[in-house]
Order: sequence, then C-alpha cells, then structure tokens
Amino acid sequence: MIDLHTHTFFSDGLLIPSELVWQAKIKGYTAIAITDHADSSNIDFIIPRMIKVCTELTQEYEMEVLPGVELTYVPPGLISVLTNQARHLGAKIVIVHGETTVEPVPPGTNRAGLLSEIDILAHPGRITSEDVELAKKNNVLLEISSRRGHCLTNRFVADLAKKLQAGLIFNTDAHIPEDLLNDEQALEVVKEAGLGKDDLEMMWNNAKELIKTKKGK
Repeated sequence: MIDLHTHTFFSDGLLIPSELVWQAKIKGYTAIAITDHADSSNIDFIIPRMIKVCTELTQEYEMEVLPGVELTYVPPGLISVLTNQARHLGAKIVIVHGETTVEPVPPGTNRAGLLSEIDILAHPGRITSEDVELAKKNNVLLEISSRRGHCLTNRFVADLAKKLQAGLIFNTDAHIPEDLLNDEQALEVVKEAGLGKDDLEMMWNNAKELIKTKKGK
C-alpha cells in the first residue's frame, strides 16, 4: 500500500506523525506522505517539522516517509505562490485540495492548481475535460479517494481520466487510524469507481514513480 495524502494533528488529523506512520506500517504500507492542510498562515511552521520527523521515521522503520503539504482553501491567485514556497521549504509532495462536491472551495481552484507545479490534485470533483487535459500535459496526478464524501465523484474522475489518458493516483486522505486501508480494502474502493486490480497497480506505479522523482531532488 502506498498513500501520498494523509493528515496529522498538525492540521485536522488525530495522530502525531510517528503514530500515523507506525499505524500505516502495521497495515502493510511501504510508503506514505504526510500532507497536512496549509495556507500562508502555517506553511512555514509545518514543513520544516515534517522534514525532520519524516527523515527520522524513514530511517527507523525502513519505509519511505515523505514530507508534504496540502494547500487548502487557498485563493486561486495565491496557489502558485504557495506552491513555490512549499518547494523552497523542502516539501517533497505538494497537493492542492481540489473542487470536491462536498466542500465548496473557491471556484477556479482546480485550474490554478494544475497551472502550478503541484504533484497531485486531490478529490477534484466534477473536473472539466479541459482541466483533465491540463493535468495530463503538466504531469499532475488526479486523485481517486477513499475518504467519505470525496469518493462520490471517483467514478466520474476515473472515467474522464482514462478517456483522456491522464494519470491517476489512489490515496486515503487519512485523518484517523481507521482511514488507513490495506490492499484489499483499497481494491474495494477502486472497484466502486469502476476500476480494477490492474488500475490499482497502475496508480501505485504512478505513486512509485513520483516518489522516485522526489528522492532525486
């Protein structure tokens, strides 16, 4: 299991990073990114601390633990600025909280994220064909989410992404221990999106390639 979208109590998750990673390890995870919610008020506080703990946990638990951030409810005009700041601070994974149908982020968030140097557009909701094409062009992965509410548009996102050959990634958006899934549970979520085992393997391969790219930086 690989999961590049999770949260700790540095934002709205329940666990400290060390417990989140240990819970993931005993679930069979081989890689995880900690991507707490951020805007300009806390981005410079979160990322340095995540870099420290992720480095320690990678060494101690012999699994990939990547420091990241999820830009959340950021005004679209500032997403590129904060993406660049996150990179400068050392975030390996940069996510934008997409236009999910269950949380009304500012209109234009999907497009602004895709025009920035992000890695993943989380739960993009009823994303347009034009934005899927932009995700493909800019190598941004579109998320298939297991999180309640966000998962309601998984099939829509999956169908459009496959039709236009854009990259997909599977994440849990975990906030509590029960959100972490094993391989079998992940496959069930993927099946509900109209996808299969081969698609899940493809999404994990996309995640592996992303991790490989980030390790070289």
